[in-house]
Formats: sequence, structure tokens, C-alpha cells
Amino acid sequence: MSCVRHVAHAFLRRQGLTTVFGNPGSNELPFLAGLGAGFRYVLGLHEGAVVGMADGYAQATGRPALVSLHAAAGSGNAMGALTNAVAARTPLVLVAGQQVRPAVGPEANLANTDAAALMKPLVGWAAEPACAGDVPRALAQAVFEARLRRRPAYLSVPYDDWAADADDNALEVLDRQVERAAEPSAEQGRRLVRQVASARRPALVLGGDIDADGLFDDAVRLAERLGAPVWAAPSLFRLPFPNRHPLFRGVLPAGIAPVCEALEGHDLVLVLGAPVFRYHEHLPGRYLPRGTRLVQVTEDAAAAARAPVGEALVADPGAVITLLAERLGSPAAPQDPGGPRGAAGPYRPVPAPARGDGRRLHPEQVFAALRDGLPGDTAYVVESTSTSASWWRQMDLRRPGSYYFPAAGGLGFGLPGAVGVAMAQPDRPVVGVVGDGSANYGITALWTAARYRVPLTVVLLRNGTYGALRWFSGLLGVPDAPGLDLPGMDFTRIAEGYGVPARHVEAPEELRAALAERPDGPRLIQVDTVLTAPS
Repeated sequence: MSCVRHVAHAFLRRQGLTTVFGNPGSNELPFLAGLGAGFRYVLGLHEGAVVGMADGYAQATGRPALVSLHAAAGSGNAMGALTNAVAARTPLVLVAGQQVRPAVGPEANLANTDAAALMKPLVGWAAEPACAGDVPRALAQAVFEARLRRRPAYLSVPYDDWAADADDNALEVLDRQVERAAEPSAEQGRRLVRQVASARRPALVLGGDIDADGLFDDAVRLAERLGAPVWAAPSLFRLPFPNRHPLFRGVLPAGIAPVCEALEGHDLVLVLGAPVFRYHEHLPGRYLPRGTRLVQVTEDAAAAARAPVGEALVADPGAVITLLAERLGSPAAPQDPGGPRGAAGPYRPVPAPARGDGRRLHPEQVFAALRDGLPGDTAYVVESTSTSASWWRQMDLRRPGSYYFPAAGGLGFGLPGAVGVAMAQPDRPVVGVVGDGSANYGITALWTAARYRVPLTVVLLRNGTYGALRWFSGLLGVPDAPGLDLPGMDFTRIAEGYGVPARHVEAPEELRAALAERPDGPRLIQVDTVLTAPS
């Protein structure tokens, strides 16, 4: 008879969950024993970095990733990074160690007395099996819950359960598969086609799910068929459309009033793969212009239910894009007669970058060097919030999977996320673009990059302050807010201490020369930049 651990390992192997991101504690050791051939354990030095790496890895592969956490303390450390995974709808499977069953009730040290409640409502599903025999089934449920809900799932397992005997019924999980298919009904499809076909000036708003679901090129074809302008949804974490395409109008601002202003003049707004909407700044006003109708298509039932305006169809956006492309007529002319000439026209040119102050570069100079010096299929993991306006002015991203950003705005995703994306796609150039403020939240990920020789370039923008907070202090009328400056940090020395080669560059030519090098492991390039505003 097999033990619970053997069944669990066999199930994980069959499900392709053979890369384990973790930072082990005593409660986890029995689960990790005898992982065997085919498994890879990726060690992170802090649970926040561990979850960030797994988040990036799962987003880049398009498959669930497995995370091993330690009881309450480790699970608590992970929760900040977990907010980004939740907002990105990343299917993480979190398996946490628990004290032996007789020690949980008396609250022995390292016992998590109400493990499932600790993680709710953050994760989509959380449980602790009622008995050792239920562990294989519960592990399978965690995997399927993560897949189906597109949200992290959490399972706490007392560590004495792993050595318990598994009965024959436990082996049934090995052959289980759970899949999901959600297409519009015939009537729903006809109604949606009528709405789009009858619109005089439709607009598309695309969310990060479009890129995450492999629909980047399909979205381009739909937009060109409609001749409709395209916005990316506010609070963007993945780029769903080429940002210099003639139909692209940019990222919608994350405020109610400016979204309404941006959509003025459109009678139909079709939102695909995004909430309606993830606002940030409180800028109240009408949700939509008068006379504008909004239809949202998303697989996220919770996002559909909580939207404050418009119709919603809970369905696969890919199926809807295919339906519209098949049912609509020949490609339309673009709606803006004074704008670029149609879908077949040229991509918009990139403006000359702004310049720094002589001692420090402007972020636009840094991004221009990335754009010019790196291959067109480079994937960028960005966590430099104060430079976002400069980023979009300079970058030219035309490939799927080119852009990752912390989906909930929680700092600490950038460095770990970049490590995870690079591990998932070792044959694709990956660059982490990180500010000095955010870098400290996930700095230990540099050790993992060095330990596993991850092919990753980190470009660290050092402006000596929390730039986005400085901008917010002005918006909120708090000019004397304390704790915004970060003087005296040299990330080249920090990186080298973790084993990552690093250099400081001071001129655009020096930066371009550094980027032209192609090392086979991680590296960090530190650049001093002037302070800029996010928008």
C-alpha cells in the first residue's frame, strides 16, 4: 500500500506540477522527502519572493505553479505577494505545512489553529483535510480549484499525514481530469453580434486576461475587422494589444471621470477579459458618457457580478472573439478619419526621448535603449510605477507575453516575477525593470537568480525616493509626508553580495553597450534617473 506522500507526488507529476517554489520549514520537510526524479525545488529566501517567482512562472507558462509554504508564519509572509497573484488571476497551488494533528488543538508551536481562515477571503479556496486519508483528494481539489477559478488555492496539511497509509480509493485521483468550456449560447451569440454590428462607433477595452489566455493576435484581428479604437483596461498587468498599433489608444486612466471622458463619442464599449473597471485614484463622475452602452465578456463571474455598470456575459472571451470575427463582415475602415490609415497602416513612430539633467538619465533614455538594443520578443517585468508614462512613450511591444506588472499594485513582484518568467522561458530574453523603492521588497530573489543561473537582466532605476508616493503626496495635498526618501543604497554591491554580477552606468552610450552584452546568467545594471510622474 502506498503512503499519502507517494500518491501526492505521483498526482503532482501527472499534472505537470513538478517545479516547487518554496522556503522550507520543519512542517514541510515530510512533504518534500523523496521528491525524486523529475521534480525541481526552487529555493527563495523569503515567502514573498517565493510567491512572486511562482506568479511570474505561472503567468509565463500559462499553467498552475506549485508553492510550498510554512504554517502560519510563512503563509503570512506570502500574503502581500499573493494579492498580485489574485488580481492577475494566477492559478497557484499553495501547500502549507501544519503541525502534527495531536498538536494543533493544544496550539503547539508552529501550529496554525485555523489555517483555512487565515488565507480567506484572499484565495479562491482554502482547506485542511479532516483526516490523512482525504489528503490526496483535497490536493487534487486544490489543483482543480486553482485551474477552474483562475485564482490561488490553499491547502494546509498536518505533516504526520504524509506518512499515513493511503487506501485504494486514494489512487483514483491519479487519473482525474477536470476541464472547463464556456461558449455563449446561440441566442447570446446572436444578440452580441447584433449589438456590435449595429454600433456606429464601437470601442474595444481589452484586459490582461487577453494576453494571459493567448488571445493577443486574435484581439488584433478583431480590432482590425471592426476598425475600432482599442484601449487597455485600467490598472494593466499584461499588455493585450501592440502598444504602437494605429488603433491603440493607450491604457485607460484608473479613475471614473477620466474613463468616461476617454470613451466619449462611442455608442458601444465592448470589454473583453477585464473587470469594469479597476479604478485607483478617486476621481468621481459618470461611469459612462450618456448614450454609451457597455458589454463585458469575462470568465471571471465575480468581476461580472460586481461591475457597477453595463451588461455582462460570463463566457470565454476567446470564443466570443472567434464568434465575432466569423459573423462580422469584411474589415472596416478606422473610425478616426484624421488618424492613421487603418489597420494596414504603419505603426506609430516613437518620439525622441526626453533627456536627463546631465548627472542622471531620464527614464525615457533608459527605455529607448531597451527598445533599440534588445530583441523584439523580449519579455519585460516592470515594477517602476513613477516611470509608467515614460515607459509607454518609448516602448514598442508587438509580441504576446511582452509585459508583466504587479496586478494588485503590491510592491515586491518585480524582481521575483522576473526570475519566475525567466525560469519559465529560458530561451526568451527577459528583463526586469525595477525602481529602487520596489526592489527592496523582493531583493532576495537575486540570490535565487544567481543560485539557478537564471538568464535575466535587471535594469534598476535609482532615483533615491518613492517616486509614485511623491506624486501622490501632491495629489492628496500632503507635501510634508515623511519617509519618502531612500538615500545611500548601492544595488550593485547588494547584487554582488547575492552573487549577481552588477555594474553602474552613467551615460546612454554606456547603457547601450552594457545591454549589447549577452551573458548566460543573471546581471544587474544600475542607472541613476531623474524623478518623473506616473502620468
